[in-house]
Amino acid sequence: MDVPHVEHNLRSPTSPCVDLKSLENLHLCDREGKWLRSADSGVGELDELPVPQQIRISNITCDSFKISWDTDSRGKERITHYFIDLNKKENKKENKFKHKDVPTKLVAKAVPLPMTVRGHWFLSPRTDYTVAVQTAAKQTDGDYAVSEWSQVIEFCTADYSSVHLNQLLEKAEVIAGRMLPFTVLYRNQEEEYFHQARDTQCHRMVPAIKDNSGSHGSPISGKLEGIFFSCNTEFNTGKPPQDSPYGPYRFQVQAEVLFNQNTNLYFGDFYCMYTAYHYVILVLAPEGSKGDLFCKGRLPALDRSNNRFLTCVEGEGGTLSFQHAQDVILELIYTEPVDLSLGTVAAISGHQLRSSSTVNAKKDPSCKICNISVGR
Repeated sequence: MDVPHVEHNLRSPTSPCVDLKSLENLHLCDREGKWLRSADSGVGELDELPVPQQIRISNITCDSFKISWDTDSRGKERITHYFIDLNKKENKKENKFKHKDVPTKLVAKAVPLPMTVRGHWFLSPRTDYTVAVQTAAKQTDGDYAVSEWSQVIEFCTADYSSVHLNQLLEKAEVIAGRMLPFTVLYRNQEEEYFHQARDTQCHRMVPAIKDNSGSHGSPISGKLEGIFFSCNTEFNTGKPPQDSPYGPYRFQVQAEVLFNQNTNLYFGDFYCMYTAYHYVILVLAPEGSKGDLFCKGRLPALDRSNNRFLTCVEGEGGTLSFQHAQDVILELIYTEPVDLSLGTVAAISGHQLRSSSTVNAKKDPSCKICNISVGR
């Protein structure tokens, strides 16, 4: 199956880009370059072409990378194409298609190195890959003479960049809905969680590394330390819901304690879990804190008094008022320890909706509302 012509997606101002096509017949060889006979394979036997040496990967993004290598001068002038074997590390069935419309065997015209390989249909963010290269010479009859495969090297693609996060932010703003007032932030857990905070953590809830829920390319997953809070209210009461998927005990604190004029606000992610509900992750980081320093330059900063998700507005006499978006579920990550004495812990009267938990939840890659045109 041929990959659609994608030259318009493969341009770079600093290096040539490959004109990528799938190689249906590359499954006819093994990694050592020993060819299996086929009358219509379109690939000839090894013909003293130089083998790529010292493969180098650079300028890695969530859906592109630059590749270069060294070659001996012998036979170099005959090279017309490069064959690139790209595979996810967790699937090591070399020289085989994982799926017919996810090609990993690519052909590029021989261009000056380094060259950029780009394509969100076969590169995903934060994913380990293996890559190997052959040089090839196209013959007059359309067949190819090829070198042996290079050594296999490994690399990992990057997180979403600020450009990608801003694209997610814009999509989230479209569906955020009108703003509703609220006064408290809350966190639900099992009773043992709060016992541990009292007995072994000096009466404090302490930040933990964020799990891998949400967008696969989010730069906060597995890296940012924080404590999850909620702020959403029930439409009919204006108060927090009595149901929770995270536990029957709730820590509740006045919003101004954690969200005030000394708190910076960042957009972290936008996702869904194969449901109609959409989630927006926001980070609340006290100015100059460790979490604040992590977010600066990585996440889009939001105006705390004027954005579509969560606002803190100072009124007359310095009083603060708060609003949250109605049509998305907000997950707030506070980046510093929180003393239990700042709020109250009490049992809630509702049910534990375990099926609604977002712990390590995977994003729906088919949703057109919350996905962008890079790896999910």
